[in-house]
Amino acid sequence: MAYYESVLVFRQDLTEPQVKEKAAKYTEIIKELGGEVKSTEFWGLKNLAYVIRKNRKAHYVMFNVELAGDKIAELERRARIDEDVIRFLNVRVSALSTTPSIMMKKNNEEVE
Repeated sequence: MAYYESVLVFRQDLTEPQVKEKAAKYTEIIKELGGEVKSTEFWGLKNLAYVIRKNRKAHYVMFNVELAGDKIAELERRARIDEDVIRFLNVRVSALSTTPSIMMKKNNEEVE
């Protein structure tokens, strides 16, 4: 099994509960493919660098995933089919981080 950091970018017109529901759906897809989601981070609604499919903002969700390398193509195929996903990125890493990502640390610093 390989380790991946997977980021899904969802349309801006989805509500936060809908985004969490979509994240749960992708967690189930990963389990169905024989993988395991180690952690999930909701980065929130962020501005995009440029307009993508008439969206100026998007909801970001990151998964730390343990999944077989040949199954990641199926996960990407399903993300391509989903009309609510406007972009996705899967990066293979040597080990999964146990600490919050930089995006989460940045959000915590803004609150304090």
